[in-house]
Amino acid sequence: MIYTIQPPASIHAEIRLPASKSISNRILILNALSKSKYPIENLSDSDDTQVLAKALLSLQTGNMVFDIGAAGTSMRFLTAYLAQHEGAWIITGSERMKNRPIQILVDSLREIGGKIEYMEKEGFPPLQIYGKKLSGETIRLNGGVSSQYLSALMMIAPLTQQGLDIQLEGTIISRPYIDMTIRLMQTFGVETGWKGQHIRIEPQTYQPVPFTVENDWSAASYWYEIVALAGHSASVKLIGLEQNSIQGDAKVEELFETMVSTESLHYDFTNEPDLAQTLAVTCCFLNIPFHFTGLQTLRIKETDRISALQTELKKLGFILKTNEATMEWMGECCYPDSNPVISTYDDHRMAMAFAPVCLKTGKIRIENPNVVSKSYPGFWDDLRIAGFEITG
Repeated sequence: MIYTIQPPASIHAEIRLPASKSISNRILILNALSKSKYPIENLSDSDDTQVLAKALLSLQTGNMVFDIGAAGTSMRFLTAYLAQHEGAWIITGSERMKNRPIQILVDSLREIGGKIEYMEKEGFPPLQIYGKKLSGETIRLNGGVSSQYLSALMMIAPLTQQGLDIQLEGTIISRPYIDMTIRLMQTFGVETGWKGQHIRIEPQTYQPVPFTVENDWSAASYWYEIVALAGHSASVKLIGLEQNSIQGDAKVEELFETMVSTESLHYDFTNEPDLAQTLAVTCCFLNIPFHFTGLQTLRIKETDRISALQTELKKLGFILKTNEATMEWMGECCYPDSNPVISTYDDHRMAMAFAPVCLKTGKIRIENPNVVSKSYPGFWDDLRIAGFEITG
């Protein structure tokens, strides 16, 4: 399926954003670890969250095989959760998921007593997990890998026999997501000590509490992009955001304020990697040269996001230079394709970052638009509310 998106003459809209996927997924695990009977209010309706919720629910009914599709956070959180939950389990996913590395997490779980086997390719899902009480003790973890590995280990740490000492090595990335995990664990009664490169979590008991999930700042980024590209003809009120949010992507407000008032943008996305696609596309269409660093985790997301951005922006006339962890555009252009179709690579953020460019091109065609269900199922409906014409 291909959607063709055309912009309205002007935009004046109120948009209620979806609930935070990052918070929802953590709360599902913490709710399960605390054996809470409280319902979670405003839980995300994203694919990732619903897959995790379904898995945890089916666990109670004796299910032993979990297919989490393309949900990377769910794969990592559920792997750690099942490793400490007595029983024998299989966890698998989509073909892309079977090529997303998980060895760092598996090795760490094995170090603290976990029994996990690879069922196909070494270092990748699917996994056979034999859940049991974990010993805990000390592990070393590269601070430059996905914070989801670290969050998965931290959340189960209080239930280990000896607690967990985590010694982080190298540069720590995605600090706001680690802070989010710590603050949510604290809400459920567990204290965490984090000083420098060392995290210590003593054996403790989670306390069940009622919880309401705040709305999603990552989703807000696409509306900031829309307003930036539309200029003075746009006014959008975003409903449900917390100004004192625990989400690192709340940084988007400051980033867009900086971007529209500068001649070039230099920024380290180590702490907010999910904003990089939105900012890269926006900068190109506002003719703002940029140099972005801290993008190392983008290579192992739903797709290789750096390569995908380079390919798709070239279709629209922009030539990006990239390496393993950086991306820049210094104004170099080429002839755009005559009728480009943006490939989404099974990546929700590719679809949502590119849809707003119709404000500059008159229309844009997006392939496989349903990928937005991974984090923002109502995205296309919300664009229609704002006056965009969507056909396909």
